[in-house]
Amino acid sequence: MSRLPDWVGRLGAGLTRLAARLEREEAAARGDESGGGGAGRPPEPAGGPEPSPHRPERPHEAHEAHKAHRPEQPQEPPQGAEGPESEGPSVPAPPAYAPAVAPRPEPVDAVPWGVRVAAEAGWRLLVLAGTVYVLMQVISSIQLVVFSFTVALLITALLEPTVTRLRLRGVPRGLATTITFIGGFIIMGLVVWFVVWQVMENVDELSDKLQDGIDDLRRWLLHSPFHVTEKQINHIAKSLREAVGANTEEITSAGLEGVTVVVEVLTGILLTMFSTLFLLYDGPRIWGWTLGLVPAAARPGVAGAGPRAWATLTAYVRGTVIVALIDAIFIGVGLFFLDVPMAVPLAVFIFLFAFIPLVGAVVSGALAVMVALVTQGVFTAGMVLVVVLAVQQIEGHVLQPFILGRAVRVHPLAVVLSVAGGSLIGGIGGAVVAVPLVAVFNTAVGYLRSYSRESALRATSRPHGATEISTAPTRPPEPPGEGT
Repeated sequence: MSRLPDWVGRLGAGLTRLAARLEREEAAARGDESGGGGAGRPPEPAGGPEPSPHRPERPHEAHEAHKAHRPEQPQEPPQGAEGPESEGPSVPAPPAYAPAVAPRPEPVDAVPWGVRVAAEAGWRLLVLAGTVYVLMQVISSIQLVVFSFTVALLITALLEPTVTRLRLRGVPRGLATTITFIGGFIIMGLVVWFVVWQVMENVDELSDKLQDGIDDLRRWLLHSPFHVTEKQINHIAKSLREAVGANTEEITSAGLEGVTVVVEVLTGILLTMFSTLFLLYDGPRIWGWTLGLVPAAARPGVAGAGPRAWATLTAYVRGTVIVALIDAIFIGVGLFFLDVPMAVPLAVFIFLFAFIPLVGAVVSGALAVMVALVTQGVFTAGMVLVVVLAVQQIEGHVLQPFILGRAVRVHPLAVVLSVAGGSLIGGIGGAVVAVPLVAVFNTAVGYLRSYSRESALRATSRPHGATEISTAPTRPPEPPGEGT
């Protein structure tokens, strides 16, 4: 018991010195944080008043001081308390060696840039694909109306310059429209009647020539190195007759469907005629009404693109008619001198098929070669092939660049794809109208792109004052001796 007071005294003195040092460090830290605002008044120790160093502590006092200086959990200050007087015990800053914890990034920032760009482009492409699909479904459901109106646009582009010339000569618009409309459709009707008449006049001769050609082919197969026997040829002919007899019901139903097709064709012709008449007479007013449906912000650009697209369509139709007429005349003359039957109907077919770029020329040329092969033999067919290829080469390298020009030039890949797409959607009619629509779309998009670029340049602020003078273009100095 004699050593107990000395041990307790040394412990109390050590704790007192430790508490004093902690208080000094805490006061210094708080003074650095608050800029010296509360450093003049050291905080009161949590365990009560500081024991005097001159007074020896009793055992129970040392025990209380030891309990007071135990490490305590930091307490949050009460809500609504402001200022240093209302703060609780301050928490010392973490040491410098503590590891820094990086904040967790946002989910958008964690996605790579390439993936984000691909996702943005992907959903936009899906929206465009869905829009195109819905549009194609609507067009398929009203295919007759859409095709009739498109053909009316093409005919109007062909006849509208005649109306303009008549009006320049003083003819009233109504009378000029009537004369052009009646004359145009009479000419087209005469062309169709002439083709049908020539085919009906020469169908018997063509049938006899075709039968002779089939007999020649049969004899050639019998004596060919393929070792085809007459029994095999008769078996093939018998199979064809049986197939025709077995499908009599389908042929009958096809005939009934043919009646429906005739009704649809007549309906389409009437729709085309009425649409052409009103487009010729009231075209500017119809365009103004259509322009009113466009939003006001995009209306100036569309108002400029419309006339340019119409000029492209007019140039395409007129140029195609001229090129097709030249092809039909030259190939028809070649067929006539080679003594090929139905030279005139074949020339008319070549004229009509010329409205289908690339594909139409191949089909009409192949038809002419086949007729020459069946009726006149291999040599005449070869000569017809030479004539067709020569005329098509002149067309592609001379006539189209000179007549159509660069205003309606479309890349061959775009032509093939548009013809294929148009034929899948609307058959032969879709193949006819596909390329002019692509040419019109190309012209309109090109103008809108240029217009948006010019609008962006006009929207930028112009320099003022000295800056404008310094940036204005100046005339280069003249070489010495030039002014004298």
